[in-house]
Amino acid sequence: MYINTALRRGLLAATAILGGYVGVWAEFFPAAFYSSFPGFGLHWIDIAGAFDEHLIRDVGSMYLALTAVSVAGIVTRTATVGRVAGLGWVVFGVFHFGFHVTHLVGSTLDEVGAVVSLGVSALLGVALLFPLAPRVDRAA
Repeated sequence: MYINTALRRGLLAATAILGGYVGVWAEFFPAAFYSSFPGFGLHWIDIAGAFDEHLIRDVGSMYLALTAVSVAGIVTRTATVGRVAGLGWVVFGVFHFGFHVTHLVGSTLDEVGAVVSLGVSALLGVALLFPLAPRVDRAA
């Protein structure tokens, strides 16, 4: 059994913050998310197509689900839940990254920001897949 380390908890906290930021905004404020995500004067959603509340809320729900698994990983004693959370972030992150890198829209700052942020999200998931600590064997 691999123990849950401070490093893993930190990585999980980063995914939970990221997921919570996107998830709460998209789920509970879909019109604002559409018109002003990611914030900071940038616009990554409204430049890509028409407003679809259902789709935006689905994205919010998915991010909140990933956040919930990340939080569960933070509070558990073993690394298993955190590694499963990492798998979820990798599967979502790689496909999400792949779409955006092949469908660049907006200014150069928008394009770079989207690619970097989505790459970081996927890489956090990859890091969570690894043990990050020596195996601890329990007595039988």
